[in-house]
Parts: sequence; structure tokens; C-alpha cells
Amino acid sequence: MVSSSSRAIEIAPGIHWVGAFDSDLRSFDLILRTANGTSYNAYTVRGETGVAVIDTVKESFAGDFFARLESVCNYGEITTVVVNHLEPDHSGALPELLRRAPQAEVCLSIRAPLMLKALLRSAETMPRGFRTVTTGDSVDLGGRTLAFLHTPYLHWPDTQCTYLGELGILFSGDVFGCHFCDPRLFNDRVGDFRFSFEYYYGHIMRPFRTHVAKALDLIEPLDLSIVAPAHGPVLRHGPRDYIKRYRELATARLINEAGGEKTLLVFYLSAYGNTRRMADAVRAGAETVDGLRVSLYDLEGVEPSSFVDLIEEADGFALGSPTINGDGVKPVWDLLSSLTAIGVTGKLGAAFGSYGWSGEAVEMIEHRLRGLKFRVPVSGLKVKLAPTDAELTQCRDFGRQLAETLTRPVSLND
Repeated sequence: MVSSSSRAIEIAPGIHWVGAFDSDLRSFDLILRTANGTSYNAYTVRGETGVAVIDTVKESFAGDFFARLESVCNYGEITTVVVNHLEPDHSGALPELLRRAPQAEVCLSIRAPLMLKALLRSAETMPRGFRTVTTGDSVDLGGRTLAFLHTPYLHWPDTQCTYLGELGILFSGDVFGCHFCDPRLFNDRVGDFRFSFEYYYGHIMRPFRTHVAKALDLIEPLDLSIVAPAHGPVLRHGPRDYIKRYRELATARLINEAGGEKTLLVFYLSAYGNTRRMADAVRAGAETVDGLRVSLYDLEGVEPSSFVDLIEEADGFALGSPTINGDGVKPVWDLLSSLTAIGVTGKLGAAFGSYGWSGEAVEMIEHRLRGLKFRVPVSGLKVKLAPTDAELTQCRDFGRQLAETLTRPVSLND
């Protein structure tokens, strides 16, 4: 006998939530704080000829998932298992589900099969048949059709969305979700989760905002009555408001007064004024090139994270740091670590700085820039102690090289 707390929740006729609530979670994937936990959302869709299960739950919550699943269907009725995303918090119960419903066809994105094999790890547990799907593909459950949308990098390469057109329900995976646990489930019943929604976007989806925009191009034309994400409340009241908010978040946040010009940001920290003099010269050199707007910032004057929006919209940036105790200074690393929350792939990056003894900071910064997927086409510049007039000329040349690199078409050699 299934207790009422373990029963599925109907979100529309024949459509049930069969997930799990994790109210004790306070940190997710080491990068997100969760003030009141999260939910692992899984769903069933019943048609005239079969039942589809859409996603599962974290393995440690499999008992809740199977209890709810068994309250709405028998395993023999399951014809389709849709995997919108293979991250362990959504696929933890998948191997056991496939053991209990071996007849089910697994539908997953074209980027997912290798990840599925790694997850199951044993040929004995591999499904007898799985089908890769993309935009335009669908599954007929008898009177109800699941259509697939190829939405990669939201936030893994394998992610997809699934749309039930007859009822206007989008099973969106992680997109439009948030880490917010409330057993009342629906957005018009739960507590205020606006902070969690925005925080989730900022930490999970913002680095992939170009992919978010492409996904929105597929989603916005749909007739939507409910958005059912993989985490957080089911959005049945004003679902299009959340779509609109994502479009706002995925659009450039700042007006770029440079118009059609390229933009270069020069940041620096300076203990004794030497790196500052270098930064001034780098800016002066860059400003000699037409078609470029250059901005100079002292990192000592503000929290480094305040510059994230600027860097996201800029075409490139140069970072100046002295070497202290064989390392760059802490605000430099704070700034660079904050860039994991935005998309910087292909932007120009550069490093410069003064030093007294060994001068490791410039090479260390360049290494980190490359790790973040910046282009670093101009070798870093370092000067021992106070820069001479000749060395300041080198700094101006360095700035000019950066500017010329930014204002010419990107080549494969960059």
C-alpha cells in the first residue's frame, strides 16, 4: 500500500509528477547554495497505447520515485523512457527502471549514447533498444505525442526538451528550473522562489546563454500551458512569463556605447605603482588603433565580481598583476574565478605585470585564461621593478598589438 505522501501528483489528466523532494540539500554540485533543498522532478505521460516515463531521480531517492511510479502504472505498461538529461540527479534510478521495464524503448538526444553507456557501465544493463532523437522526431503513445527539441548545452551536451503538444506541456529538463523544495509543487502554491530561479540561471545557464537563446527560438512559438522542469516548481501559472524572463536574461545586459567598435578592458592591481604605469601605457598603445574602445580599471577599487557583466559584453581584456610570493595577487584570481559563470570562449585575453624577483604571475594568468577558453594570441609582458622609458614603449606596443588583433578578423592562427 502506497502512503499518500508517496503517491504521484497529477499535473494534468493522465500526466503525473513522480519525482522526489530533497529538503535537506544545502549545496548542489559544489557551486550552488540551496536555502531549502531541491526537488528531482520526473514525470509520466499516459496514452492509449502506452506510458512514457520522463527522467528519473537521484539514486538515493529511487525508493520515492518507484513508489510514486507504481501508484500510476504497472511496469509492463511502460513503452518509452525519455532521458532529457543524464546528469546523476536525473538518471540515478534509470538502471533499475530499465531492469524493471526491459521492454521500454529509451529515447535520448543524439549526444547522449556514449554517456548512457558510461552511466550503465555493464552490457547486461544496457537497454535492448534505444533511440536517438532530435528536433522533428516524436513518439506516439496513442492520442498523445511526445515531440523532441534538440537543446544542447543546457547545461550538458546531451540535454533536450520534450513537448506534449495535445496538452501544451513542455518537459524542459534543467532549463526553467531551480533548486527550491516545496511539496506544494506548483508555482501558484509554493513559497516565493524568484531568488532561486534567478540564482539558478546565473550559476547554471548563464555560461551557455547563446545556447539558451537558440533553445528559446524553438520554445517560444509553442503553445504552452505548463512548463515542467527537472528541478523546482511546476510552472502552470503564467508559464510564458518564465520564458520571457529567460529571454531577458539571455540578452545582453548592458548597452554598449561603443556601437560597432570593438571593446578592450584593461584591469590592473599595483602595489607600488609599477604595474599601474604599465597599464596606462597598454591603454595608450591600444587607443592608437581605430575602431576600438578601451577602458581602464583598478581592481583595488571595487569587488572583482562587479566586472563580470562588463567582461561578458567585451571583446577582450588584459589583466595586469604584480608577482608577490611567486603568485598573482588574490583579486586577480577572484576575478578570473568569477568568469566561470559567463561565456568567454574565444574572447581575447592577455596578461602583463611587474615583479621584483621571479615574475611568475604573468605566465600563471595566461595559463588560467587558456583554461577558461580565452584566446591568448599575444605573449604576456613582464617588467622587473619600475618600468624604464624603453619598457613603457614595449607596453604601448603590447597594447597596440592587442588592439590590432581585436580589430582584424579572427584567424585560425589566433
